[in-house]
Amino acid sequence: MSAAAEPKVYGWCPGALRPMMSGDGLVVRVRAPLGKLSAAQARGVARLSDEFGNGLLDISARANLQMRGILEDAHEDLIAGLRGLGLIDKDANAEARRNVLLSPFWSEGDDTHAITANLSAALTAAADLALPGKFGFAVDCGETPVLQDTAADIRIERSGDSLILRADGSETGKTVTRESAVPEALALARWFVETGGVTDGRGRMKPHVAKGTTLPAGHTTPRIKTGFTAKPGPASAGTLAALEFGQMPAATLAQLAVYGDIRLTPWRALLVEGAASLPPLPGLILEATDPRLQVIACTGAPGCMQALSATRDLARQLAPHVPAGTRLHISGCTKGCACPGAAPLTLTATAKDEFSLIRNGTAADQPLKTHLSADALRAAPELLTEGS
Repeated sequence: MSAAAEPKVYGWCPGALRPMMSGDGLVVRVRAPLGKLSAAQARGVARLSDEFGNGLLDISARANLQMRGILEDAHEDLIAGLRGLGLIDKDANAEARRNVLLSPFWSEGDDTHAITANLSAALTAAADLALPGKFGFAVDCGETPVLQDTAADIRIERSGDSLILRADGSETGKTVTRESAVPEALALARWFVETGGVTDGRGRMKPHVAKGTTLPAGHTTPRIKTGFTAKPGPASAGTLAALEFGQMPAATLAQLAVYGDIRLTPWRALLVEGAASLPPLPGLILEATDPRLQVIACTGAPGCMQALSATRDLARQLAPHVPAGTRLHISGCTKGCACPGAAPLTLTATAKDEFSLIRNGTAADQPLKTHLSADALRAAPELLTEGS
């Protein structure tokens, strides 16, 4: 890819109060408290999406709801509508700090629920804490941690009979209690800033730890790896429905609200509380064997201004040809927003309908094959695995 074609790296994620312009209008990201929309809130969000946007909703990898195609001159009215639904923070800085992901399988009053509520309140109040825009927390205190493969910088998770506070990238953490977890998490965040984790407003915990920065005292309790994989179908508290490439029409969200309150998950899926089953609505994937679950595809062109090619039609067509147990990532540019980590197979757009193939790497890694046209891939999907 030429230097002129290098994608723009913003270093921050959109919010509701600080949206980001994309190819189809503003992207407005809603951080629902406790990762949950009541049925009334879900219906309200769907109505606002149709009224002020293009009627498409995304679920991000941090379990946030993205409203797409919002007109710039409608943003103020949209915010007023979202504020009326109880979905807006007091200001953009508080919104950015309250970057907390929790296991969607929490129950009222359990450790995950209580710690997340307290952590969210503490981060909102911590106006002096200057964290990078993408710096995030994960609260994962159920009997079996489910968020270990989800990006987060500071984790509060279960390790056997204990709760531990863990810096991402470290195999050990500090034993904490429900009461001490939040102050210890904020102390670790301040340690990250004070030890040089932030440069020009950017920085993540994992590379900070990887370069040999000594963790604070007490981070000696080993974590327990779980290898959890989310699948559509019956789940704790309801039914889990995946979204095709993380997107659905607003009408689908409104129809799901008939079945119960809705929890947002980092697996680009929705957990509908109390639902024994769900109907086949547009955008939903309800079967664990659906081949689209093996493909990750970003918005692509024209919805993203950084993307060099469309991605999702190709993803639908290649999905049935991805070998079982393998994952394919199709990225519109080298940023790889939909899958920042390595994937077994990655197609990175280098021009309109032209891709490079990377194996066991990220969208920006050295390709094995280049100048693969979308038509050639459709005609011969074995090109993905040829010679492997």
